Amino acid sequence: MKWLRARLSFGYGGWRGLGKAAVLALGLSAAPSWADEVVIAALGDSLTQGYGLPVDEGFVPQLEAWLQARGHEVRLINAGVSGDTTAGGLARIGWTLTDDVQALIVALGGNDLLRGLPPEAARANLAGILDAAAEAGVEVLLIGMEAPLNYGPDYKAAFDAIYPELAAEHGTLFVESFLAPVVTAPDVQAMMQADGIHPNAEGVALIVGAIAIEVEALIARVQQP
Repeated sequence: MKWLRARLSFGYGGWRGLGKAAVLALGLSAAPSWADEVVIAALGDSLTQGYGLPVDEGFVPQLEAWLQARGHEVRLINAGVSGDTTAGGLARIGWTLTDDVQALIVALGGNDLLRGLPPEAARANLAGILDAAAEAGVEVLLIGMEAPLNYGPDYKAAFDAIYPELAAEHGTLFVESFLAPVVTAPDVQAMMQADGIHPNAEGVALIVGAIAIEVEALIARVQQP
C-alpha cells in the first residue's frame, strides 16, 4: 500500500459506484440560490484534463455539475494539458486568462515530480502564474501536490512547502493535496484507472467532493461587492 501511494504521488501524469451521479446527488442535498455567472479556468495537467475518462466524467465537468447542482451560475474552462509541468502552465497562463475568466484553479506540479525537476524552479513557475492572476484581477484556488520520498527527505520538504507558502504570500485559497482523497480511500485500486496512476470517475468524484467547498469559497470571493 505504501508503494502504491508513492506511485500515485510520483507517477502521476472506497466509494464504489459514485461518478457524476453521486456528485450531483451530493450537490443537490442543499442547494441555495446564487446569481450571476462566474467563469473559472482550471489550469492543470492530465488530472485536470480528464485523461482516460469520457468527456463528462473528468474533473472539470464533474466539478461544474456539482456546483451547478448547488445552484451556482458557473462555467468552468478546462485548461488542463496532459503531461504539462509548472513551466508549461506558466507559458500558457497569458492566453488562459481571457477577459471573461474571473477565477483560476491551479493544479500543477505532478509532472515536475515525475521528472525530478528542482523545487525552486516549480516555485518560481507557480509564483509567476499567481502573479499573472493577480495582475489580471483573478481570484485563485491553489491545489497542492505532495512529493514522495523517492528523491529524499530534503527534496520532499522543499517541494511540499511550495504550495502553502505561496498561498500565504499571495493570499490565495489553498487545498493541501489534489490526490489525497483517492490515496486515503479504503480501496485505492477501486478508485484508479488500469494504469494505476490516474483516478477513474469514482476517484474523481472523491476529489470533487473534497475540494468543492473551497471552490464555493472561490466563487464567493468573485461575487464579493
